[in-house]
Amino acid sequence: MDEQSRADRRSPVGEPVVRSDPAVTGERAAEAVGFDPDDPESVAEAAETVRRFASGDVGDDDHVLMLRGAAACAALVRGVGSYKEAAARAGDGVTVAFIRKWARVHDLPQAIRRQVARGHVTPSAAKHVARLGGTDRYLLAWAAIDGDMTVREVRSVASAVNDGDEVDDAVREVGVDLGRIGLDLPTETYVELRRRAAMRNVEPGAIVATALEDHFTSSPGEE
Repeated sequence: MDEQSRADRRSPVGEPVVRSDPAVTGERAAEAVGFDPDDPESVAEAAETVRRFASGDVGDDDHVLMLRGAAACAALVRGVGSYKEAAARAGDGVTVAFIRKWARVHDLPQAIRRQVARGHVTPSAAKHVARLGGTDRYLLAWAAIDGDMTVREVRSVASAVNDGDEVDDAVREVGVDLGRIGLDLPTETYVELRRRAAMRNVEPGAIVATALEDHFTSSPGEE
């Protein structure tokens, strides 16, 4: 599997790589908070952040703060060594299931977390995307965006895939076709794409796919 398709995290646990990027979060990038699982004071701060996060202090519409809560969950688990101990450190009312779900969100590939920070994938939907592994995470996340899927639909697809279905089939069941995306092109490019597709007796998507494959081969992406 190529580097762009890999779903493993390579950024440090708790580091606000996405949240500190002004291109993603604008002026709020200055608010980014990181957590170091090897620093006892930072672990204590993570535990307090998780406690507030679990109590509902963060609204569902504040995607950036919810990503901070997810980072705190991941750092707390690494810092104390287990989900059970992390829940105990966070205090009453914080469950193992809560911490596990949000730590997995923090472990999503950066490309997906950037879409969460931008509000294109809701944090509630990201929790279900994080139930999957490998390329399936990307497929479900992009389908959720391009197909304008609801959280319930994302949850349904994630459950179906975990039960053994292929992502393509599970997404199709909720009325979304994988691989379909709308593009805005400059007028001249649009005209030329249509002209060439007509002359070759192919769909425009075939030309776009070939051009992108060549581009991705010559310019490998970064996770």
